[in-house]
Amino acid sequence: MSAPSSESDRVLTGRVVAVPESRQLDVLASLLERRGASVLRCPLVAIVDSPDEAGVLDWIERLIATPTDLAVFYTGEGVQRLVGFASRAGREAPFVAALARTPKMTRGPKPKRALKALELEPEYTATEPTTAGMIEAANAIAAPLRRIALQLYSKDQDRQLADWLESRGAVVDAVAPYVYASKADDERVAALIEELTAGRVDAIAFTSKSQVQRLLELAEKRRLADALRSGLKRTKVAAIGPVVAAELETARIRVDAMPEESYSMKPLVTSVCELLAP
Repeated sequence: MSAPSSESDRVLTGRVVAVPESRQLDVLASLLERRGASVLRCPLVAIVDSPDEAGVLDWIERLIATPTDLAVFYTGEGVQRLVGFASRAGREAPFVAALARTPKMTRGPKPKRALKALELEPEYTATEPTTAGMIEAANAIAAPLRRIALQLYSKDQDRQLADWLESRGAVVDAVAPYVYASKADDERVAALIEELTAGRVDAIAFTSKSQVQRLLELAEKRRLADALRSGLKRTKVAAIGPVVAAELETARIRVDAMPEESYSMKPLVTSVCELLAP
């Protein structure tokens, strides 16, 4: 079934959709509610600035002072947080100027939009919004890659991209400008699992791999892992993109819907509409 012709089409009337999103919870909930869904909100994680302010500012100063061959951005959140650090230090203008003169590569649409807000455009984009897609895009760059500035989404994320770049002779200068913090308490998660198990949720829409990890972690902590898996078998599961889908599949959770190309909020909602519409 095709996407709703307008946001007034209430194809999800009578449907309940669980949303574990935190950063853009109201945006996603509103998009679903305009289509008639009842939204069960249960934000699982919050994002806060890295506690290593000095380290982030040092990275920003190195980018300003020393030309790099490429600046790589995994997330829009990362771009925004870096600008926030620079702004509070009175260094936003030179930081944005440095970005303007530096070739940039983005993983997906969110960092591209964040750069556009600064009136910048990435010169390169990943062939798909995954680390493998970023490696493929970097491999196609003809210019020498000797020094690379790399924005990570977590200081503990895998080093696949950095290792590949270093194997090609590049010096990689990485920064993780934000960290994930727990937001939902155990009781709220337990209530969500109860709703899933009782069959009162038609679909759950995941927008980040950290949500999947946090939900499984808290279910294990409350000894509700079996109940969660039982509930998810009864509930349609949507993922915003291949990174989230891979995390779900690694956890042996079925993925019923995912946008085909653009991995953002509106295509995710369209996928949920196609999944649940009569």
